[in-house]
Amino acid sequence: MKFQVGRDVLADAVAWIARTLPARPAVPVLSGILLDARDDGLMLSVFDYDVSARASIDADVAEPGKVLIPGRLLAEITKSLPAEPVQIVTSGSEAVLTCGGAEFGLLTMPVEDFPTLPPMPEKAGAVGGGVLASAIGQVVVAASRDDTLPMLTGIRVDIDGLEVSLASTDRYRIAARDFLWNPQSPGRRAGVMIPAKVMTEVGRSLRAGEVSIGLGDGIAGFECAGRITTVRLLDDQFIDYQSRLTDEWSIRASVAVAPFVEAIKRVALVAERGSAIRLSFSQGQVLVQAGGGDIGRGAEAVAAELEGDDIQIAFQPHFLLDGLAGVETENVRLNLASPTRPVLITDDGDDPAFRYLVMSLRLT
Repeated sequence: MKFQVGRDVLADAVAWIARTLPARPAVPVLSGILLDARDDGLMLSVFDYDVSARASIDADVAEPGKVLIPGRLLAEITKSLPAEPVQIVTSGSEAVLTCGGAEFGLLTMPVEDFPTLPPMPEKAGAVGGGVLASAIGQVVVAASRDDTLPMLTGIRVDIDGLEVSLASTDRYRIAARDFLWNPQSPGRRAGVMIPAKVMTEVGRSLRAGEVSIGLGDGIAGFECAGRITTVRLLDDQFIDYQSRLTDEWSIRASVAVAPFVEAIKRVALVAERGSAIRLSFSQGQVLVQAGGGDIGRGAEAVAAELEGDDIQIAFQPHFLLDGLAGVETENVRLNLASPTRPVLITDDGDDPAFRYLVMSLRLT
């Protein structure tokens, strides 16, 4: 095998694909990046039996072939190379990489032991990368990191014709976001669970252009600009989140997001670990309070519009800030019922695309 490729193009592709490498590979070959030099360019691939990633880039291929190189080492080398064309040639058990005056002889791994990558599943539809990235960022904050409950570590994806809904929960809050997309079949309906870690990486890396989403038997795939990620689906059991987001709310408050967030962050400086932020809503304002223990106390009033009775309610400050970070309108709407019931945070509109339900804490 012998090919030449631009340094920046190679380094970018290797850096992207190396993010999928497993931290603790089950077998050594899964720590490698497979380079497949073809007449039409170079394909880089990784696979750990759950998640696969592949990237196609332009390259001047003199001799087609495949080689499996330790992935993290290749990523470190390529990002440090000078701004010169990179040539890789296989020689016995080595892949010789040269760039300008630099040369590396990298020991290869057996290509025949590398598992066969799953194909990109049948295309279900497509959406702009920016829309998908924004939606993932809004809901992933509520996904649990407790691997003992896999259902809570995923993002639920519900497809209903032209509309897609994403949702996640860690039992203390629910985050959901709706958006429109271009389905292959307008009448298609589906519901799947995708690991939140994979969705997060998809949102970060596939922002440019249109993202094609494929769904197959136990697998989902994302493709954009020559880059493909596939992932094994989780068990599709999930809570009936829609019913919990459409409750009756007797109290509504509207607050400008930016000053509200800043006030919470300032007042939270005196909140002891695990203690709550208290919000007191009255006509014309919301009073943000915290502290009162060994550290001290803080309070700040922020202008607010209130429909309904005055109310005082408490939250974990980081849970509250996570919800406010997902609001894309200038004002946030808080839908409340009582100090002991959850609160629904939404965009300020009649049909909000983003909804975030968070449990309140007992006032003391």
